[in-house]
Amino acid sequence: MTQLNLPTMFPIHSRHVAVIGAGAAGLVAAREIRREGHKVVVLEKNDQIGGTWIYTDRVESDPLGLDPKRPVIHSSIYGSLRTNLPRELMGFKDYPFVSRNDGSGDPRRFPGHTEVLKYLKEFAREFGIEEMVRFETEVVNVGLMDNNKWKVRSKKINNKDSFDDIYDAVVVCNGHYSQPRIAEIPGIDSWPGKQIHSHNYRTPEHYRDQVIVLIGSSASAVDICRDIAGVAREVHVASRSVADGTYEKQPGYDNMWLHSMIEIALKDGTVVFRNGNMVLADVILHCTGYKYHFPFLDTSGYVTVDDNRVGPLYKHVFPPGLAPWLSFVGLPWKVIPFPMCELQSKWIAGALSGRILLPSQEEMMEDTKAFYSTLEASGIPKRYTHNLSDYQFDYDNWLAGQCGCEGVEEWRILMYLAASSSRRTRPETYRDEWEDDHLILQAQEDFNKYPPMKISSNS
Repeated sequence: MTQLNLPTMFPIHSRHVAVIGAGAAGLVAAREIRREGHKVVVLEKNDQIGGTWIYTDRVESDPLGLDPKRPVIHSSIYGSLRTNLPRELMGFKDYPFVSRNDGSGDPRRFPGHTEVLKYLKEFAREFGIEEMVRFETEVVNVGLMDNNKWKVRSKKINNKDSFDDIYDAVVVCNGHYSQPRIAEIPGIDSWPGKQIHSHNYRTPEHYRDQVIVLIGSSASAVDICRDIAGVAREVHVASRSVADGTYEKQPGYDNMWLHSMIEIALKDGTVVFRNGNMVLADVILHCTGYKYHFPFLDTSGYVTVDDNRVGPLYKHVFPPGLAPWLSFVGLPWKVIPFPMCELQSKWIAGALSGRILLPSQEEMMEDTKAFYSTLEASGIPKRYTHNLSDYQFDYDNWLAGQCGCEGVEEWRILMYLAASSSRRTRPETYRDEWEDDHLILQAQEDFNKYPPMKISSNS
């Protein structure tokens, strides 16, 4: 692969940096990069911060999200969504996500989405991040110039005029919950029912008295099938992660069954499962995840998305031939996202100033190729490249070591494992019943190390 001729780093430089997106990743990236002494501009398409945590009851004109010309709704939040991690885990390391002492908001340990958005807005106010944000600004193109600067073309929403700005570096934080992935189903083109992706699911009322086939087994699938079961006639959950002969009635429900994956959809409306069962269905609901999507990014083919692998990327962050001038925050999944984004951002900020030295382009590329080879040898598909479920804490601790800061606390690891186990074994009750009070006390002891949250906007 061609190596790009980018400038050599010299210790402690201040850079002009564009951060794309003002969700959780963009907010903490802006804070860490400014803390390092760089000038930061955050470009945000919405009129407020929060990214995917901004709930809207609006949905897209194309319920599957396949039409490239559709007006895109960024958020995939549904009305009943509560976090599937306890709030002690979710917060940034030096800004705990605690319940308010005044009784306002959502005090639950696994709060609803509104509480998370409030937390992010408080974080932004506390650190003066909103003053860096250009709201209602869509990034149209990001391209590398001959002088190794980045030209970022943006436009105001509902305004045809575009603006070009020049930056030393670009940090991509545009999220990955807006571009749906759809299950491939034989016969689906002639199946007469309705299809929708969970990206466009908001409330269950639209599914009253209908027969629903829901595809998926991730957190959103677990939530939505139960949400719908309260109003639907039948809910049939099809999952690739169960054996082909699976057919199980779900505990606590008279109208919900777990199946192996769909074998074929027929033109009379029947859906046939690999277990041999069939149902006459009204709706197929795809809870099948999302694709990474960077329509604005032009690297002349250097960075690509291939079967949902964004690459080549060194440690899921830096394209070796463009480092540290282009970086990505928040790509890994099956992780505790906010603290991971914080550590990635610290690493990026230090690399941009020269305080943290990256390996050579050749060394980063060799490391990246070796990682990809390991995945292939283990039979792990490309689309799972950024799935860190088995080693997220090793990854976080590696980042912390690069940044010279504290790694993952033991209580955080144990609490994550306890919450994950409860979510699998008690999906109905894990958010409101738990047995890790001793870990909550350990977390509180750690939180008490931090002073009251009255931090200067220049922190």
